[in-house]
Amino acid sequence: MRTQTLDAFQVIADPSRRQMLQLLSKKSLTINSLAENFDMSRPAVSKHIKILYGAGFISITGIGRERHCILKQDGFNELQDFINYFDKFWTTKLSKLQTILNNKANK
Repeated sequence: MRTQTLDAFQVIADPSRRQMLQLLSKKSLTINSLAENFDMSRPAVSKHIKILYGAGFISITGIGRERHCILKQDGFNELQDFINYFDKFWTTKLSKLQTILNNKANK
């Protein structure tokens, strides 16, 4: 069975996964302690964690018998690149508009 790879936007499209990322931004959590924050089965939480892990948003580290989820930068890079592209796009457009408006004002 082949698992479908999701892009970063598909990963964060799910509200539960976004909430998991927000929780992990405060501190690393074990899978069980992360699961306590959600009204869903442990297997459902594990599926979300697997998706976050596969997309590079989290790492999972074994400490003793527990597995800790830790936020990673990798998954966010695709999102940041996309946002940066459009930041540059809009900055260029607004700069051109400012030039046109200045030229009209000076006439």
